[in-house]
Amino acid sequence: MPSFNEMISRTGAEALIPTEHAATIINGICEDSAVLRLATRLPDMSSKMLKMPVLSSLPMAYFVDGDTGLKQTTKAEWADQVITAEEIAVIVPVPDAVLADADYDIWALFAPLVSQAFGKVIDNAILHGADKPASWPEGIVPAAQEKGSILTATDDGYADIMAPGGLISKVEDNGYLVTGYLGSMGSRAYLRGVRDQAGSPIFRAGMGEGSDYRLDGSPILFPRNGSMGAASPLLIAGDWSQMVYAIRQDMTVTKSNQAVITDAEGKVVMNLYQQDMTALRFVLRLGWQLPRPVSAVGGENPFPFAVLNPKA
Repeated sequence: MPSFNEMISRTGAEALIPTEHAATIINGICEDSAVLRLATRLPDMSSKMLKMPVLSSLPMAYFVDGDTGLKQTTKAEWADQVITAEEIAVIVPVPDAVLADADYDIWALFAPLVSQAFGKVIDNAILHGADKPASWPEGIVPAAQEKGSILTATDDGYADIMAPGGLISKVEDNGYLVTGYLGSMGSRAYLRGVRDQAGSPIFRAGMGEGSDYRLDGSPILFPRNGSMGAASPLLIAGDWSQMVYAIRQDMTVTKSNQAVITDAEGKVVMNLYQQDMTALRFVLRLGWQLPRPVSAVGGENPFPFAVLNPKA
């Protein structure tokens, strides 16, 4: 249900207002969109829609019959795929008295949380199709279901991922190589128990610093923005280079203390000037697409992703 009357209240910001019992604030690490970290970013869009020519038919070659045989002709065709930029936005109102009584910069603390919320909305729309705009493609997981690229985990984790008919081969059968994985936090325990035929773990820390993990040589990310929750798949594997996105308008932040906020019926729910309040408006516009050019291996409309669901 749409909400138009939420704000940071004095109670909600109590931890930010200094007391004799609280001198510091510990913020969790906010992660942005995991999907966009793996996907390919195109140049920024100059309008709402961006058309991309995508190969829709492959050329053919033929043997020539004898020394004077006739050489045959062939053709290749391209079709347009469209990226449509859609808007993600939120307004955060705060009473001026709360701002004045806070020893900390509430906006500086809140901005990373907004970024995390945006990342969750983007990832949920792209991965699961949750609340996605009509112009955006179907989510990866629902599309994988339609393509028959969803597996269910068994007691043999190695075969589920690595063996013929497993997660990786589902991607390879369509003519793609896996370039990365997304995993739920619950999948970490599952992966720690998976061993290859020599008894060595297939889930290893990478050579980089921090939480760099790899699976079969490719990076694996574990989103902590809520987009891969307990009900999500264990793993999503794919050729993420095939997923493209473009930004029409980078994140903008507008501050106002004189705006009026209304609900869907036009009723005024907040008058910032009259109620001594300040609000920040966060806006981002972007779009994504999965072009899927025709493949010599995967045929027409190949699908570069596969999904492993938890054991039933």
